[in-house]
Amino acid sequence: MKLLGIGSRIKHDEFGLGVITNVSAKHYWVTFIENGLETINLDSTFEVIEAVEDEVDTISFSEVESMLKNMLKKWSDISEIVPIADKWKGGKLILEPEDTNLQSKEIPIDTFFHKIVMVRDRIRVMEQKINSSKLDDQDKVDLQQYITRIYGSLTTFNILFKIKEQQFTGSKS
Repeated sequence: MKLLGIGSRIKHDEFGLGVITNVSAKHYWVTFIENGLETINLDSTFEVIEAVEDEVDTISFSEVESMLKNMLKKWSDISEIVPIADKWKGGKLILEPEDTNLQSKEIPIDTFFHKIVMVRDRIRVMEQKINSSKLDDQDKVDLQQYITRIYGSLTTFNILFKIKEQQFTGSKS
């Protein structure tokens, strides 16, 4: 089966006349005159009115974008945007020493939260570097157990995270 290119005109039994506006690895994206944009499988049954060749992009821009985002997330130390829980926005963290002669310290909670997220991201990068290293499997397992315990120690800060999936998780007993 030869792929039709972008701009090819077709007649589909259900949707009518249309023009192929994008081609992915599995689908034609077709703008139909009476039914608007539809995706149909490459092996769908339709009549080819006019075929355009050599105008095929076998992977869509959104697929490339999604793959690139996943690769950057996996292999770089670029931080994702992690929102702080609404109730903490604009708040402050106050550290007061027991000795009343000493001065307390105020830190904007957003700044503190940002540093916690940076720690989490750097632990993730370290975890990836360990997993892709040439260490033997037992050393990798041992280091992974330490990382899991580190995450467990940081679960105290989960109240600051707006999105549950972005929180720390340690080992489950």
